[in-house]
Amino acid sequence: MSIEPMSVETDILIIGAGPTGLFAAYYAGFRGLRVAVVDSLPELGGQITAMYPEKQILDVAGFPTIKGRDLVAGLVEQAATAHPTYLLGRTAERYQERAAGVRIGLDDGTWVDAGAVIITAGIGRFTPRPLPAGEGWSGRGLEFFVPDFTPYADADVVIVGGGDSAFDWALSLEPIARSVALVHRRDAFRAHQRTVDAVRDSSVEIITPAQVTAIEGGDRIERVTLEVAGEERVLKAQAVIAALGFVADLSALKDWGLTLDKRHIVTDPSMRTNLPRVFAAGDVTEHPGKVRLIAVGFGEAATAVNNAAVVIDPTAHVFPGHSSEDS
Repeated sequence: MSIEPMSVETDILIIGAGPTGLFAAYYAGFRGLRVAVVDSLPELGGQITAMYPEKQILDVAGFPTIKGRDLVAGLVEQAATAHPTYLLGRTAERYQERAAGVRIGLDDGTWVDAGAVIITAGIGRFTPRPLPAGEGWSGRGLEFFVPDFTPYADADVVIVGGGDSAFDWALSLEPIARSVALVHRRDAFRAHQRTVDAVRDSSVEIITPAQVTAIEGGDRIERVTLEVAGEERVLKAQAVIAALGFVADLSALKDWGLTLDKRHIVTDPSMRTNLPRVFAAGDVTEHPGKVRLIAVGFGEAATAVNNAAVVIDPTAHVFPGHSSEDS
């Protein structure tokens, strides 16, 4: 279904609908500002929704542990109080400075006029690394992300990869699928050792050193051929998950004239970039002492919104008071 171009006016435009962007949307509403949120993905939640919705997150204040899916749901509910305009499945490409704001052009022809912009794009637009033997099988049993485990009930699943996502998905699918095999080209893994040990202690079969050489079947995948230490082995499979990492792309923002440090946007302590009325927060930023945690992104989002509020309305105060004072 095509998305119709439109014209949007708002006080703050947030680019990126991950955790930092969603909290920024809520906080903009707390400041009484109109807010719009754009994201290239079709769903809210950014990398968490796309890559590890079932993973337990342990470093969010107030939650000893919380599933990624549940964290996103809470952030979406919180952001809803700001009545944001969501522009999903669209990429911010063009930046124009205006007398009293900025104009941002999206890839579908939509233009957004805003008093300020906050970039919360994380690692940028990301695409999965392809599985060479999987050409033509995407959507027919081959997937690159696992947002929902339900389709894998009672299936034979082959997971390709050796990183955290591969091992997290293997652990989560083990009690649901009929069988799970994890295939990696090396004996060493990039995943956290505790997760590797948990998979080794489960019923998941770890096959190394191995690589997928062919995928076969009819309308859907039926079997996978591996080369294991120089020998051929065929596995029965109805699903293949290629967890081979992804390529991050911030190229759409590079043309704006932003000052970058490798793949990150340089900001000052108020989360300002070098462009007028453009702020940034979360993993996409770089500044002295930067720590890339979700918890840090929340604080940077509030800092960016508060400073953007003063740019939009010079009579406003950077610190609006505590939210508890309004209750």
